[in-house]
Amino acid sequence: MEKQKGPFSVFVTRHIHEPALEKIRAVADEVEIWPLESAPPKSVLIDRASRVDGILCLLTDPMDAEVIAASTGKFKVISQMAVGFDNIDLQSATARRIPVGNTPGVLTETTADMAWALLMAVARRVVEADRQVRQGIWRPWGPHVLTGIDVFGATLGIIGMGRIGQAVARRSKGFNMNVLYTDIQRQPEVEAELGLRFVGLDELLEKSDFISLHSYLSAENYHMIGKAQFEKMKPTAILINTARGGLIDPDALTTALQQGQIAAAGLDVFEPEPIPADHPLLSLENVVIAPHIASASVQTRLRMALMAAENLIAGLHGLRLPYCANPAVYKD
Repeated sequence: MEKQKGPFSVFVTRHIHEPALEKIRAVADEVEIWPLESAPPKSVLIDRASRVDGILCLLTDPMDAEVIAASTGKFKVISQMAVGFDNIDLQSATARRIPVGNTPGVLTETTADMAWALLMAVARRVVEADRQVRQGIWRPWGPHVLTGIDVFGATLGIIGMGRIGQAVARRSKGFNMNVLYTDIQRQPEVEAELGLRFVGLDELLEKSDFISLHSYLSAENYHMIGKAQFEKMKPTAILINTARGGLIDPDALTTALQQGQIAAAGLDVFEPEPIPADHPLLSLENVVIAPHIASASVQTRLRMALMAAENLIAGLHGLRLPYCANPAVYKD
């Protein structure tokens, strides 16, 4: 059924895709869009939560307990344009009966593509080679010039076998890779479909040539890859992270790369973001860092915006969110 326009006020924390904004404007009388690329200050979020009906936010917006506590009785919904929601205090939102929307599934294939882009670029030193050419350095062909690591036939270790982990594993079949995985629970059906082997984290770290992180960030797995884990990895290992920066201890990673405990890393996420301009990782040749762009394809970002708009509109009308991160909010 077509949703009717109502006396709703909405705050959108960035200028998202116009088709999504058109859907929101069709049902809300007041739509305020934060005009800058940078996130609105927390004080702005607190102010808007105290006087609007809903907020559409991004994962860089701290929707914490303080912001949520500022919401009034008219506040109806938080809709996040991201699959993750570790920036949102779900417990506080649920306690105040505020549904929180996210955009699951839509970025699976796009993020898996990015994990492979980083894996291949780091393994074959593509960014380093490009940088040298642009600097006027073209070394004569030689047996050791910019030699990388073979991907075909190597062992890939995947930490977290959710949708994205599975998509990464599917891509590995074309490279005839031996794939190990670890997760909270074993998945026999996925193992049978993709030819995977379930192992503990320590075994995965010890045996993998490439390690790709695809876990959610939680208090339990914060800095799950640290000094002890790097010591278990092969000195030729390459670490890829397109999940969350907080899964890796950045100081331990820096040391591991500097001291040759591992060969290289490809990172789309970091702790903190943005990475400080003077961080020692930025001076290392054996790391490739992208600014959190794993879902940044035109098609995927548009679908994410439309899903976020759909969640927002449902919440404004008091309807169940199509993609809800805290379904307990609907329990009696």
